[in-house]
Order: sequence, then C-alpha cells, then structure tokens
Amino acid sequence: MAKQRQRTVVITGGGTGIGRAVAAAAITDGSRAVLIGRREETLRTAADALGPNASWRAADVSNREQIAAAIASIADEFGTIDVLVNNAGISNRPVSTTTPLEDAERRWDAYSSVNIKGVLLTSLAAAPHLARPGGRIIFISSAAVYSGGVFPGLAAYAASKAALHGLMRSFARELGPDGITVNTVAPGFIAGTEMTGGVPESDYARLAATTLVKRVGTADDIAAVVHFLASPEASYVTSQVVPVDGGRLPG
Repeated sequence: MAKQRQRTVVITGGGTGIGRAVAAAAITDGSRAVLIGRREETLRTAADALGPNASWRAADVSNREQIAAAIASIADEFGTIDVLVNNAGISNRPVSTTTPLEDAERRWDAYSSVNIKGVLLTSLAAAPHLARPGGRIIFISSAAVYSGGVFPGLAAYAASKAALHGLMRSFARELGPDGITVNTVAPGFIAGTEMTGGVPESDYARLAATTLVKRVGTADDIAAVVHFLASPEASYVTSQVVPVDGGRLPG
C-alpha cells in the first residue's frame, strides 16, 4: 500500500489562541502545521511546544510582499498546501457612533488592512498551491456579524468580519470546480484568547447566560469545527458559514 502523503495546514495568527488550537488539532491527525504571524518569539514558542510537525514563518498578512514570500517559502519546502486557515485578525480598536471621525477612519483602515485585505492577500498567494482536488480555505469570522458584538464599539470589527462572508462565497464559486472548498467559522465569545483577554472573568457568567449551552466558548471548540471542515470528509460542504457560539440567544 502506498504511503499517504502528509498534509500541510497553514494557519495565520497561528501562534496563540484559536490559531494555535487549530494547529494542535491538525497535528493530532498526522498533518504538519505551518504557523504564520508577526511575532517571531511567539511563533517559535508555539512551534516548539507543538512538536516536530510544526514550523513557522514570520509575516504580516496585510503586507503583500511579506505574505507572498511566506507562502512561497512554504510551497517551496512542502509543495502542495492542503489547508489554509485565515485566522489572523484584530479587534481591539473600538469604533462606535460617538468615535471622532479621525479616530474612526484610522481604526477602520486598520481593520480593513488586516481583517479583509490580509485574508484576500493570503488566499490569493496560497490559491495556486492548493491541492486539486481536496484543497481547503477556511475563514475565521465572528458571531459579531449577526449581533453587532457583545460589547459597544465593535462596529468596524463586525463590518470587517462580515466582508469575509462575501469573499468566501466568491472564492467558493471560483474554486469549486477544482475540488477546493471555502467555508467560514463564526465564533461566539471565546475565553482565554488575546482578543478576549481584556474581558474580566466576572463577565463570563453574563455572557454564558446568552447561550443555550450556558457556557463561554474555548479555542478547542473552534478548532474542532475547523478540523472537520479541513478534512476529506467535508468535501461536499462549501460556501457555508458555521456559527460556533453555543446557540447564542437573539439580543
């Protein structure tokens, strides 16, 4: 029997939180995980902890030259890219109806650069190297697309994540004939990540009460769904948004 080729899973924002959990899940099934992020020390620490099937490339996803070089380096070393998980994003720049225009514009541009353009650039750089058939692109969006956010000030963040849904559908239509699926996971409140690190644990009970399962989410909850969408078993699932939010109640 021919030995099965080891799959390559590329994760942006892979050094911490959801990205690191996605990498760990990929490695459990024998895949190699390549972490992309801006902070070399964080990436190195994560890859060392994940073991010999993890490696990393330092790149800012919003920088065309950096992300193109990172993806080219991965393709040169491993050949085919099987899965791209677009996880990198920012959320810590509040924009609300009371934000001064100058501040709102600057923060909007930051969200657009990372959360939208970064996903576009990374996906386009990786597309020529994706397995045909069998390639996977997975976007990490947010339940804030539907709710506007659990806290005030998430207008620009929610809008930037909503843009991914349109991007997903366009890419899914274009790449589907090649056997490549494109899907999105929309997490609810996920405790213990850098994005939610500023939320005090005293708020967790209130946030849990807005879900049907009465708890906040974990990075592993998201990684489990990403792991399925990345698998061969998900070959008939494409252009879908999968909320992973504990059944958060309206309002």
